[in-house]
Amino acid sequence: MELIIAIFIGLMFSCGVYLILRRSIVKVILGIFVLSNAANLIIFLAGGITKSEVAFIPDGEQTLDPTLINDPVAQVLVIKSIVIGLGIAAYILALKYRYFEVTGTHDLDSLKNTDQR
Repeated sequence: MELIIAIFIGLMFSCGVYLILRRSIVKVILGIFVLSNAANLIIFLAGGITKSEVAFIPDGEQTLDPTLINDPVAQVLVIKSIVIGLGIAAYILALKYRYFEVTGTHDLDSLKNTDQR
């Protein structure tokens, strides 16, 4: 299962890099989002994929076997990364809106001429 997910993450990274290298700002933004999601999947995969329980100790027990619980650190890092990614997405979309107002196009080559207007 990890191999299939690793191949999928590799495909996501290659698609993200391909989109970032395009001339359209919309494709660059989509590429950043795809790379962000691929990085989240890498962190989640690093935590391990197991059929195990959450890290809560049931009533009446003193300890749990550490091999029977999931590592919550990777899950917390992914959740924080998603929240930060949403903030970055809002900023990038506002920046793209302003860019379109100034240039009237989605082409990144027109960014070179914005200071001369």
